[in-house]
Amino acid sequence: MIAITGGGTGGHLKIAKVIKNELNKRGMKPIYIGSTAGQDQAWFELDTGFSKKYFLNSSGVVNKKGLSKINSLINILKLSLQAKKILKAHNIQKVFSVGGFSAAPASFAAILNGIPLYIHEQNANIGSLNKILKPFSKRFFNTFLYGDPYPVEDIFYEKARIRKKIKTVIFLGGSQGASFINNLALNLTPTLQKKGINIIHQCGRLDYEKVKNFYEKNKIKADFFDFDKNIVSKMTKADIAISRSGASTLFELAANQLPAIYIPYPYAAKDHQYYNAKFLADKMASFVFTQTEVEISKILNIIEMNLEEYSKNLAKINKKNGAKLIVDEILKEI
Repeated sequence: MIAITGGGTGGHLKIAKVIKNELNKRGMKPIYIGSTAGQDQAWFELDTGFSKKYFLNSSGVVNKKGLSKINSLINILKLSLQAKKILKAHNIQKVFSVGGFSAAPASFAAILNGIPLYIHEQNANIGSLNKILKPFSKRFFNTFLYGDPYPVEDIFYEKARIRKKIKTVIFLGGSQGASFINNLALNLTPTLQKKGINIIHQCGRLDYEKVKNFYEKNKIKADFFDFDKNIVSKMTKADIAISRSGASTLFELAANQLPAIYIPYPYAAKDHQYYNAKFLADKMASFVFTQTEVEISKILNIIEMNLEEYSKNLAKINKKNGAKLIVDEILKEI
């Protein structure tokens, strides 16, 4: 039996989902251990692909100070003992962690129980928890550092195509909405419409009404929405993306061979979004600007380029069947 742990944010949880799906294909239903905080329950509470789900009362430690940090550490220790019992009750043989604060209890429990721990680090800069756990792991997967496959759903590869001339731009503000990306879109779209360029805009729920009112008031034709589970269908129509650079989004776009202008979230831990995007920019596979570097003229210059070379370079970034290769590794010696 396998346990999957970790989450908090969509980037972590996408990996958990893809690995779970691969295990399901092989007739295996893992258990899941996550947190009542973050997005874990929203993603997996009703997921029938897990044989059992546990949402513990865990919380982050890194951004806390003083007594709050001490209390969080004590809580993780208590929850690790609880997770230890859960792993034993299900006769867990391997634990796969996707990181994030909700991975802490089950990951420490695996070490205490002598259960092999496998870790997937999504980002170019290793997260604080994963840095602590890395020496104790059986295998540490990371695409940026070691060239390991990044698990991406097959559909992103199946819908891939080479982009050349830009006819459609997609703005990816995330499910919650990235205000900077959304505001940039509202500044750019009047010019894009004049140039005959189509607009797709994932604006998130927080900015949805603002975006809706803007497009209606200015009579701009745009396919805008707060969230779409079938985001690949939107990506496939686009010729360039303007997006934050969370790792899962980055590798989904790469798999689809969709070049992007990445504008990293400046407050991401250890500035990992910048280094994620730089990984592609250094390979002439996309572009990256910090928020302070963004200028409308720079964006428009890129939109007027032929991006065939960039699109072709994206095909070299990752390996298809990433989830299969990782699960093969996890299931060795079972």
